[in-house]
Amino acid sequence: MRFAYYPGCSLEASGREYDMSTRAVFEALGVELEEIDDWNCCGATAAYSISDTLAVALPARNLALAEEKGLDVLAPCSECYHRMRKAEYAVRNKPGMKERLEKAFEGTGLKFTGRITTRHPLDVIVNDVGIDAVKARITKDLNGLKVAPYYGCVIAKPPEVVGFESVENPTSMDVLIEAAGARALPMSGFKTRCCGGPVLITREELALGLTSGILKEAMEEGADCIVTPCPLCGVMLDAKQKAAGVEAEIPVLYFTQLLGLAMGIKPKRLGLDKNFVPTDRVLEVVSG
Repeated sequence: MRFAYYPGCSLEASGREYDMSTRAVFEALGVELEEIDDWNCCGATAAYSISDTLAVALPARNLALAEEKGLDVLAPCSECYHRMRKAEYAVRNKPGMKERLEKAFEGTGLKFTGRITTRHPLDVIVNDVGIDAVKARITKDLNGLKVAPYYGCVIAKPPEVVGFESVENPTSMDVLIEAAGARALPMSGFKTRCCGGPVLITREELALGLTSGILKEAMEEGADCIVTPCPLCGVMLDAKQKAAGVEAEIPVLYFTQLLGLAMGIKPKRLGLDKNFVPTDRVLEVVSG
């Protein structure tokens, strides 16, 4: 199994540990990742407020580069995954978009026809690799660890474009947490509630209030840690805890970091020394 790997901007900066752990876990699972050469920013939340064509052209350029190699794209960042899938949908379904994209690509030699698609690591691990194959790689039982799965607000919405999950009650991380021997907490309605990250600059109080609600729900459930598949959510929940008025520190990991620990991958290789809140509480369970 082989994918064109799109790390995106966040995984080379604030979410570096997500990149490290994704590469390590996929290597352990026997899945080859080939980073897209000369990839560019997907446009994230800014491009579509400026130009509909730009919002499609930016992610579509990366898709075109992957299409040249005949490989589906693996995009760990939830926002990057979302933008790539939205671009695919626009090219395949929006009248005139394919022609506008061809004009935008004039002189580059690139063309995106829609023969490939973008996948999220959760989707690939659960549905392609399979839970049985994951369990076969588990060497460290995480029994006793209570984990709050937080998915964020974009990974499954809108379902006709990006969804491999239930919009209201996604379960892929829950399944992986349980496969690793830990306990996945219910998190009631907070699983897919927005963390506030997109409005942190313009409406800080609102953003921190949303972050606070998620953190407090996890603590009320008795969580030892929170896991997420989104780098923006990771920063909000991990780095902004005190700003959100939450005094008791709770470790926030990427799901690949937790899964990597259960597979016996060394903590430093998973970037567990790069998290804002120390991950000692989690590491004690693994080493114990």
